[in-house]
Amino acid sequence: MINEAVLSNNKEFTSFMFNGHNIRFKTSPRLERYTKVVEWDHGYIVVMAKYEGCDEEEEYIDLIPILDNLYIDVEEFLKPIEKVRIEHV
Repeated sequence: MINEAVLSNNKEFTSFMFNGHNIRFKTSPRLERYTKVVEWDHGYIVVMAKYEGCDEEEEYIDLIPILDNLYIDVEEFLKPIEKVRIEHV
């Protein structure tokens, strides 16, 4: 699906990949993996995440300030994204 973004994590970094862009940002070193995308709302992601030593819990990712800090046009970048899926690396 061309309008699908991919969310993944590797060690202390989360990656949000779409349309040739790989936007990486630092996360907790205790994050083991994302398990499920609960909601995608135009830059705001609700996911279930598994942290070391804890049960699965709901996590919130707001991409808008990250994109703004990278000088990426938020509306243009997010508009075509219809779905986000998790990929384990």
